[in-house]
Amino acid sequence: MIEQPNLDYIKEISGGNADFEKKFLTIIQTEFPKEKQDYIETLEGNELEESAKIVHKIKHKLGILGLTEGYKLAVKYEEDLKYGNTNLKGEFLKILQSVEEFISKIA
Repeated sequence: MIEQPNLDYIKEISGGNADFEKKFLTIIQTEFPKEKQDYIETLEGNELEESAKIVHKIKHKLGILGLTEGYKLAVKYEEDLKYGNTNLKGEFLKILQSVEEFISKIA
């Protein structure tokens, strides 16, 4: 079973400050869909070096959303992409889809 995104880390660093949590989530909700789309486009265009740069940005959001295993996979995938290896793209895409579903449901 794939791990599920959560808000535990955001709640922890916010110290209960709801405004901080909302601003932080708004940033993720704004940036993530574009980064996901950019990743897909660069991957389809076989621009693997550029794809690796986008994976680098996305991996930090995975960590923030409590996806420890997703973060580890992104670290490996980022390095693999630099060497032309796309073997982890299916697993990475599943993680991106779970994040996209999660952030679309939070207010």
